[in-house]
Amino acid sequence: MPPKATILVVDDEPHVVRLVQANLQASGYQVLTAADGRAALQIVEEKVPDLVLLDLMMPGLDGYEVCRRIRDYSDVPIIMLTARGAEVDRIAGLDAGADDYLTKPFSVGELLARVRAVLRRSRCPEELRNRPPFRSGPLAIDFGRHQVTVAGRPVELSATEYRLLAALARNPDRVMLHEELLREVWGPEYRDEKEYLRVYIRYLRQKIEVDPSHPQLILTQQGAGYRLAALPVADA
Repeated sequence: MPPKATILVVDDEPHVVRLVQANLQASGYQVLTAADGRAALQIVEEKVPDLVLLDLMMPGLDGYEVCRRIRDYSDVPIIMLTARGAEVDRIAGLDAGADDYLTKPFSVGELLARVRAVLRRSRCPEELRNRPPFRSGPLAIDFGRHQVTVAGRPVELSATEYRLLAALARNPDRVMLHEELLREVWGPEYRDEKEYLRVYIRYLRQKIEVDPSHPQLILTQQGAGYRLAALPVADA
């Protein structure tokens, strides 16, 4: 059996760290800990964990800033842990680069479910690799090589961005409903989390559209969902 993932827990409250660490270790995960943002940044660089559980409200560097700095050099999945559960706070965390958001107090079951879901999304499913290449206008996806290009230029996508683009590419010119995309990309427990979808659609548009404010590839069907346009492919 392959070893389970290594998870970095970042929180300035020792009792929270002990509780999370004990439950993760009981589930077979390797656990690293940090009590502040600077220590977390050093561990991410040196130890390269598979997942980061990051407290939002810490002295010095807060979770938002730590998340932004990690995103400068790493796509490691990040789950924000915070007592602030308003939608505006969740969106701010996602905008900073977090993959998920868990509001304190949370149950052990909810924590472990989110950890499993985020780790699952970080791995490319084998069925994606077996799909034929996809092209639409300047966009090209080579699933076998896990490679995305726009007008021949390589585009770096996070695991979640790639899965979202792949879901749209599997259904070109068909409107995929919000709930459908959330179930397929994030999992059934995320079917009502539309802010996740809005944020990641914006991320994708910034990376693959010539003009993200006037998208030609990823189109919005107001109140329903999104579709990936099947545009003519220019001859090489």
